[in-house]
Amino acid sequence: MNGENHTFLNGRDVESDIRQMRVSAQVSKVSTVSAVRRAMVRQQQAMGAEKGIVMDGRDIGTVVFPQAELKLFMTADPDERTRRRYAELQARGVNISPEEVKANLLHRDQIDSTRADSPLRQAD
Repeated sequence: MNGENHTFLNGRDVESDIRQMRVSAQVSKVSTVSAVRRAMVRQQQAMGAEKGIVMDGRDIGTVVFPQAELKLFMTADPDERTRRRYAELQARGVNISPEEVKANLLHRDQIDSTRADSPLRQAD
């Protein structure tokens, strides 16, 4: 790999697929469904049972692996996050305005911070 993020599903690199705005717009809604959250947590925990795994996600250090050896909580100003995400999308040829990107980020933050199961928060 070359320093880029890659996510694989059944041996296929799906990183660009899961970073599409149509996915981003739905992922927080789906994650509010308790049965979905529980199933995902079980699968993630099974993947990391032998250790030696790096995961990112909004509840990895608080719910999925609360006893992880290393946890990083990274945040940035909403305008900076918008700038980065917009540049990422533009590099892939996605036609979207910075305002739409920012609205999506803030909406996801709101949903993820207030959901009953696995809310977005900094780990202890």
